[in-house]
Amino acid sequence: MNHHIVVLGAGYAGAYVAGNLARRLSSEDTDITVVNAEPDFVERLRLHQIAAGQEIEALKLADVFAGTGVRLRLARVTAVDPERQVVAVADADGDAELGYDTLVYALGSHVADHGVPGVAEHAFDVTGRPSALRLRERLDSLGEGGNVLVVGDGLTGIETATEFAESRPSLSVTLIARGELGDRLSPGARGHLRQACERLGITVLEHTSVASVEARRVRCADGTSVASDATVWTGGFTVNPIAAASGLEVTGNGQIVVDRTMRSVSHPNVYAAGDSAHAIGDNGRPLPMSCASAGYTGRQATDAIVARLTGRKVANIKLGYLGNHISLGRRDAILQMVDDEALAKPKYMGGRKAARIKSGILKMSLWGISHPTFGMPTRRRRLAAVPEAAAEQAVA
Repeated sequence: MNHHIVVLGAGYAGAYVAGNLARRLSSEDTDITVVNAEPDFVERLRLHQIAAGQEIEALKLADVFAGTGVRLRLARVTAVDPERQVVAVADADGDAELGYDTLVYALGSHVADHGVPGVAEHAFDVTGRPSALRLRERLDSLGEGGNVLVVGDGLTGIETATEFAESRPSLSVTLIARGELGDRLSPGARGHLRQACERLGITVLEHTSVASVEARRVRCADGTSVASDATVWTGGFTVNPIAAASGLEVTGNGQIVVDRTMRSVSHPNVYAAGDSAHAIGDNGRPLPMSCASAGYTGRQATDAIVARLTGRKVANIKLGYLGNHISLGRRDAILQMVDDEALAKPKYMGGRKAARIKSGILKMSLWGISHPTFGMPTRRRRLAAVPEAAAEQAVA
């Protein structure tokens, strides 16, 4: 029987891994199945644009994997049993199980409410296409001068607030920051961000914490309240609890603990990539949840799986965190590089040139996903005679 690789999730990490495994492993002795709940590839980095009202065509996963040999299973993952090596899924036909020889866990993350009352009931988010479309419908329903409140001044919050203010100037946009606006940026970049918010008419409330979210306002920790016709929660991300429930070794926040090659430290035939993985970068710090980290961890997982299954030595790729690329609407952006301690370097790039670079990065990421077998060799690698034994010898 062929070696069955199951990839859970088809986001930036999962789609990359599945496509590149298909490019590098022979279909004569390898089967690859991707399980994803939605039929479309979600450009998560552009969901705030969709919520703002821009039309961005969704890439169909069936088209992405057409001709690659990858099987697409549209279903929701409900459980993982690493002892039995099966994944439980649910779709329109009911419940089922998929067996695997190698599992790639890349279910990503979703918005974290941090236990704040009312977030689940009243707040919107931009962590999925359906939720972004619901938010767009809400914004469409607001009249002239409607109040939109964005909670959180991380990258998602900044991009969401500036996109809304530029695309929908009739709305009043407020951004709530727990500390100083852009406190993780260099002084010059912070100044550029503040000028952008002033130019776009965004009200910024700094050093403010939200205690609860209600239908038409939020209550702050200091006892004040802020009116809101649409509250957008961008207060961070959390991972799916399936990994923690499965018996895989996870961190306190539910990420799978992996070694340098993205292999689970508790179950050697399970790999994790993207936001689901607790991966330590070359600077000794955990990689942040980001598209860039999805690329690094996805490539390392792919290299490790191919090497171990074909009896080769696993090479370590670079696991770095170079910086942040922050869109400020369509014509402005900030490129802020960081040092080995993940601290902002003094220099930054801002303005139209930075916006063009950010746009180029997004296009390159999408192109890479939509062309998973680009440069496919005429002869792909066959599995070693006893891949399990080879895997024990093929150490980095």
